[in-house]
Amino acid sequence: MKTFGLYEEGFLAACNINGGGGTGGGSGGGEGGGREVGTTWTLRSWRFGVFYGVTYGNGLFVAVGEWGTILTSPDGVNWTWQALGGYDLKSVAYGNGTFVAVGLRGTILTSPDGVNWTQRTSGTRSWLSGVTYGNGTFVAVGESGTILTSPDGVNWTSRALWTIYSFNGVAYGNDTFVAVGEWGTILTSPDGVNWTWRTSGTSSWLYGVAYGNGLLVAVGGFNDGGTILTSPDGVTWMQQTSGTGNWLLGVAYGDGLFVAVGGWGTILTSPEGVTWTRRTSWTRSWPSGVTYGNGLFVAVGDGGTILTSPEGVTWTRRTSGTDHDLSGVAYGNGLFVAVGESGTILTSRDGANWTQRASPTSDRLRGVVYGNGTFVAVGWNGTILTSPDGVNWTQQTLWTRQRLRGVTYGNGLFVAVGDSGIISGTILTSPDGVNWTWRTSGTYRSLYGVTYGNGLFVAVGEDGAILTSPDGVTWTLRNSGTNRDLYDVAYGNGLFVAVGEEGPILTSPDGVNWTARALKFYRSLNGVAYGNGTFVAVGEEGIILTSP
Repeated sequence: MKTFGLYEEGFLAACNINGGGGTGGGSGGGEGGGREVGTTWTLRSWRFGVFYGVTYGNGLFVAVGEWGTILTSPDGVNWTWQALGGYDLKSVAYGNGTFVAVGLRGTILTSPDGVNWTQRTSGTRSWLSGVTYGNGTFVAVGESGTILTSPDGVNWTSRALWTIYSFNGVAYGNDTFVAVGEWGTILTSPDGVNWTWRTSGTSSWLYGVAYGNGLLVAVGGFNDGGTILTSPDGVTWMQQTSGTGNWLLGVAYGDGLFVAVGGWGTILTSPEGVTWTRRTSWTRSWPSGVTYGNGLFVAVGDGGTILTSPEGVTWTRRTSGTDHDLSGVAYGNGLFVAVGESGTILTSRDGANWTQRASPTSDRLRGVVYGNGTFVAVGWNGTILTSPDGVNWTQQTLWTRQRLRGVTYGNGLFVAVGDSGIISGTILTSPDGVNWTWRTSGTYRSLYGVTYGNGLFVAVGEDGAILTSPDGVTWTLRNSGTNRDLYDVAYGNGLFVAVGEEGPILTSPDGVNWTARALKFYRSLNGVAYGNGTFVAVGEEGIILTSP
């Protein structure tokens, strides 16, 4: 059995998960098939901050995480949602033909197959952070000295210790249970009932422990970085050199190798638990914008992240040549243009090879669009840049210092939107990208995204604001049915799709009547685009969704 835990957000890349255009406000329309387009959404990637624990048993990997997330996989590559809803699940173990998952407020779930789960009575409201199986017994540990044991995962007995310290992880090996926790806490037990305090030699917080090849390995962290301890018997412990300044939050053993994971995508491996090698993982990146052009989806995000996909399912990371956050991307005249912080502008003919261009501003650029033979980029402090080719850029003079967040083109008109000014949310229009006119939005809320489709401009923003206009001049406030911020909107296949804070996806055939679509997560979506018959939405922690 292999088990490891991930105890904070943003620490380890996950895999592809199967569930049940423009950017920064710019988007494109188009025709596409499938009556479920925009209605049914599939999670293609969620790379960070989801899973806290994973185990293997009976030919199946089972991963658990936030909001009661449970996923299963026969091979570790292709994952299927089994459940989501309820308290965070922190750890999962397999033994005696049963999976046992534990989590916040004393949550304990059991399953014979990883698919059908039953909630059990734990007898505690304490957070449970770790669970393991050994010697015919499940042992779960948690906050304030909580220890529970069970012969079958159904009936649990408290073995609480008189301590204020919390336990974060537990493992079984060499006929011994080992629990680890705050301030270097280590306890051992032959049966899960009688526990003995051991000297760890460290004041680091210990988050995970694993057994393999005759050795116990505990990991954690403190001010000086990642902590690794090893012991042949659980009694005598020796500190090893981790070589990382990041905390280590989980460890597992399998196929002759220890693997430790931790902060900021840290992955370390060791064949014997003593000498550790750092491995490459996905960086912590949150896509902020996405567009479609020339048969390719392109998503951009934090730290210069650029991802491409021909169909929205399989994504490839590209080298951008910058570590600046990228906020917006658009396609036009055979060219992709990405923009971001410090006035960053990148261009690419194929989405794979990118070139940095000279920018006349150091202000953050938030959105970009192509129309009427011109690229227009907008950003902080009322910044508006124009370019005929995406290479040579000119800054236009504007009388506002408001942050401009989105821009689109339709019906011979550029429309830019932004933060609320003295009176109302910012809306500007221009026939050429050079001469701009201030329009009355009719709302005090900031506006974050805008698109054009089916003869209608649609702008979205703060507190669920949705505005529509047939001409970009006269705007009408619509009822979105949500008070969560909406960050972007796109049009395609006869449908408007809006996305935003903590995962709302709203759809509308006309921009007036909006329907909320149910999703299995609570993470913000920052951008949405349409192309090749598919909507693609991107957001926090590497989330990528497609519909249909």
